[in-house]
Amino acid sequence: MKLILSFGINRLLWDSLEKFFNLIKKKLEKMGLFLGIGQDFWTKYMSGLKCYCVQHCPNNELEGTCTARKGGRCFSAVEEVVNMATGQLEAERTYGCLPPNESGILQCKGNLVPHRIPKSIACCDDKDMCNEALSPVYTVIPTTPGPGEFSSFDDSVHQIALLISVTACFIFLIVFVLIAYVRCKKREERRQTYIASEQCNSFITTGETIKDLIDKSLSSGSGSGLPLLVQRTIAKQIELINSIGKGRYGEVWKAKWREENVAVKVFFTTEEASWIRETEIYQTVLLRHENILGFVAADIRGTGSWTQLLLITDYHERGSLHDYLKLHTLEVPDLLRMTYSISCGLSHLHNEVFGKQGKPAIAHRDIKSKNILVKKDGTCAIADFGLAVRYNSEVNEIDIAANQRVGTKRYMAPEVISETINTSHFDSYRMADMYSFALVLWEISRCCFTNGVVDEYQVPYYDCVSSDPSFEDMRKVVCVESIRPAIPSRWNSCKVLQTISKVMQECWHSNPSVRLTSLRVKKTLLKLNSSQDFKVF
Repeated sequence: MKLILSFGINRLLWDSLEKFFNLIKKKLEKMGLFLGIGQDFWTKYMSGLKCYCVQHCPNNELEGTCTARKGGRCFSAVEEVVNMATGQLEAERTYGCLPPNESGILQCKGNLVPHRIPKSIACCDDKDMCNEALSPVYTVIPTTPGPGEFSSFDDSVHQIALLISVTACFIFLIVFVLIAYVRCKKREERRQTYIASEQCNSFITTGETIKDLIDKSLSSGSGSGLPLLVQRTIAKQIELINSIGKGRYGEVWKAKWREENVAVKVFFTTEEASWIRETEIYQTVLLRHENILGFVAADIRGTGSWTQLLLITDYHERGSLHDYLKLHTLEVPDLLRMTYSISCGLSHLHNEVFGKQGKPAIAHRDIKSKNILVKKDGTCAIADFGLAVRYNSEVNEIDIAANQRVGTKRYMAPEVISETINTSHFDSYRMADMYSFALVLWEISRCCFTNGVVDEYQVPYYDCVSSDPSFEDMRKVVCVESIRPAIPSRWNSCKVLQTISKVMQECWHSNPSVRLTSLRVKKTLLKLNSSQDFKVF
């Protein structure tokens, strides 16, 4: 309260004093007695100070004058800046007025404080435009440290350098130890592989062929293929030559083992289940048959970076039936030889062999011309058992994958496409195979000469669906419209083609229960052969 009262009294006294001096000034001016000292005193304390200004002028003018409030000061400042045109450091000077309050006083003492950017300031209040003659100078900060100035910093640099060096040496040591460990491990693996190979080679004498090994295996009574050690030895000695085909489950290569040609199916690693399934089927007791692709060995080969799932079988240079029919035409004996051999292989698969070492009934589930190979003598062998199912009559158990929609859509039976197949009855799968077999018979028959006429090879339903039909396309054609491949009229002029056309029509019937069995077809073709003037088999 006293402070406020004191401030009010002082303000009142100052205003009265100002009025008093103004009155005296007027009287002195009338008398011609207002001289220099009085003028300076009046300018400084009564009317305000006029200052020279640069960059701090009223109305944003670049240069001119400004009037400081009562008690204010004039200033001249200098600062080191970069000339954008030349890129050089130079001094930039500014002039202007400072307020009479505390901030103005502090600014005038700014030159006493060190600055990161060199600068200085000087103030005056003795007369108007007094700052025009001021030339403050700033102190340039040296960029090079003096001796001993950064000794602590040097110590920290040495410590950091030492830490980095020790860390780098430690990392190098770890890498060196790891490399040495890996090399030793690989050397040991090669040694073990060599030992295992030598042990396995004791089962394979020099000069033995694959046929000799298989005959020895069959005579031993196992009936399920070569011993695993022998299979592994063959797989390790296989030399891949060139790729001869690629499918949805892997790639087929022509390869050599001891100068013998073999076929190697390399499964994709994502299809391990198919490789396991096909290996199991091929090693089924008593499966080996002249019209089923001969199994040699199966093994997993690879290193830590890649893996190959190998299935090694007999090699047939004529390739698949699909590829063969595209390039060759057939005579009637060729037709009989092929169709009868396929029916023999299918009959061996479908029928169970009873005994102490019996064979279970097997359904293929993917019969098509691409999965049938043509042998040198013109007969055929069924291949690709990745989707096969087995039936154990003793326990009435069907060994099958859960998915019903398998195989190739173009060759699927109507009940498979419509998902009405009875999955709990094994005969359902055998009858689905017979439908697919009928389509293969149609493909073969189209390429057979009769009266000097032969049709161009085509796949079933080539005129009804696209090259890659969907399930809906096949369902519409096969199930809804009940369309089947057309039977050319020329087939009626040949007894063999006429009989085979009747067989295929019975096999592709919409009702699975009325289709012929593989054994029935085999007997029909055998009887057809015996009725000919020429005997094919």
